Amino acid sequence: MSATTAAEHPVVPPVTADLHVLVLAGGLSYERDVSLRSGRRVLDALRAVGVEAELRDADVALLPALAADPPDAVVIALHGATGEDGSLRGVLDLCGVPYVGCDARASRLAWDKPSAKAVLREAGIPTPDWVALPHDRFSELGAVAVLDRIVDRLGLPLMVKPAQGGSGLGAAVVRDATALPAAMVGCFAYDSTALVERYVPGMDVAVSVVDLGDGPRALPAVEIVPRNGVYDYAARYTAGRTTWHTPARLDATVADTVAEVALAAHAALGLRDLSRVDLIVDADGQPHVLEVNVSPGMTETSLLPLAVQAAGLDFGRVLGSLVTRAATRA
Repeated sequence: MSATTAAEHPVVPPVTADLHVLVLAGGLSYERDVSLRSGRRVLDALRAVGVEAELRDADVALLPALAADPPDAVVIALHGATGEDGSLRGVLDLCGVPYVGCDARASRLAWDKPSAKAVLREAGIPTPDWVALPHDRFSELGAVAVLDRIVDRLGLPLMVKPAQGGSGLGAAVVRDATALPAAMVGCFAYDSTALVERYVPGMDVAVSVVDLGDGPRALPAVEIVPRNGVYDYAARYTAGRTTWHTPARLDATVADTVAEVALAAHAALGLRDLSRVDLIVDADGQPHVLEVNVSPGMTETSLLPLAVQAAGLDFGRVLGSLVTRAATRA
């Protein structure tokens, strides 16, 4: 049975309703507002299945609260560096508090896109060719000369995006070499290192991976059709800017391949519990992994909840199962 077919009707284990769960959301990243929306939705979904859950920001009051009333498990609904660079997970490990999702090491790896792409490439998982360019090197070596070499090596069009970050912030498609300097400046506003990769035309898809106790499963792929052609921040979180198709409009063979590649990426980066793998499927049906998110959005327009629904699963029960597993893993 293929990964996609197997994921359509996974068995969701019973939820332990008497758990005390802390949902962390907010933070100080550019994605604070999205994180708060994710956190509220997670909170409502857990409460709907009988889990005692509360919402808290990751601020100076967090550690005293953990010491005074340790939760059975934490759900990290923080996006951006706070939730995804591994640092918060490391602190939770120090406090002996279990959490849903991968450990600090794997989170750090997935958060840094050039490092993650290198691991994927080494594992034989297709990902577009790229170069990572820190702002200091960009300035020291001469912007014009560096950009000329990038275009010579990778060709056009190009995708420019922050080496660390999410939600499409600072990302731009460059179809003409004259637009590359402005794209780099826009990218450096969000991160000190730019990832410039060969743009692969095709279908944008996202595959959510969940492990409910019987191993990682790929949920049905979500096809993303942004109105302006680029899945940037506005397209992700503004109603009417994007159309989603769940499952993605792929033939069965390609859908199976996409699911297998997503599962391989999840495994190669050492992830657990859940992830979202973003890919491009080219005209030949070949998937290319763009990035892997360890703290996927949970808002009303986010892709993991759409995939859960497409699989015929209840969002609250899935989350409840994940927190039950995290609590028993401690």
